[in-house]
Amino acid sequence: MDTVQIIAQWVVGLGILNVWLLRANRATAYRGGNAVNMVEEFKVYGLPKSFMYAIGTLKVIIALALIAGTWMPQWVVPAAIGLALLMAGAVLMHIKVKDTFKKTAPSIGVLLLCLLIIAV
Repeated sequence: MDTVQIIAQWVVGLGILNVWLLRANRATAYRGGNAVNMVEEFKVYGLPKSFMYAIGTLKVIIALALIAGTWMPQWVVPAAIGLALLMAGAVLMHIKVKDTFKKTAPSIGVLLLCLLIIAV
């Protein structure tokens, strides 16, 4: 397995786990609209709370699969494709609410890292 791919897997995996498990209830400079936590952010996007739980669960599972992909490489590409689709949705949500590039950049960055993982 390529070292660049493994580093990208860990960066993306740990980043997603950080956002969804450690920072979900905290304000960040990257939340959509004027949201101060994940629940408010999904409300800004016009999405129900149940959708937030579904997306969060998928992202955590995918993040763990990317990390585990270091030892189980067959998981890497499907996980990266799944997360790329979710991140494309995140980018679209930021665009929908007319967020600044600064708020949209993390979603774009993770999407690009997922595409790198798939390509390598």
